[in-house]
Amino acid sequence: MKLPRLTEPLVRDHGALRAASWDEALDRAAGLIRASVDRHGPGAFGLFSCSKATNEVNYLAQKLARVVIGSNNVDSCNRT
Repeated sequence: MKLPRLTEPLVRDHGALRAASWDEALDRAAGLIRASVDRHGPGAFGLFSCSKATNEVNYLAQKLARVVIGSNNVDSCNRT
């Protein structure tokens, strides 16, 4: 069974998904991450990157987690 691909971001409102702009979806994701970090501390955030990404992308991902969020919870499938 082939599932359809998403062509636009979806956000959940009152339990139902609806289409949203990229700006709205990214703002909502950033707000929820910030709220979680504010409530539970930076250790509540973790980031997992992919071995198929370039070294530069993985470097930026760990910088985001460590410098912007303040979390050392960074992992990658590179080590397996």
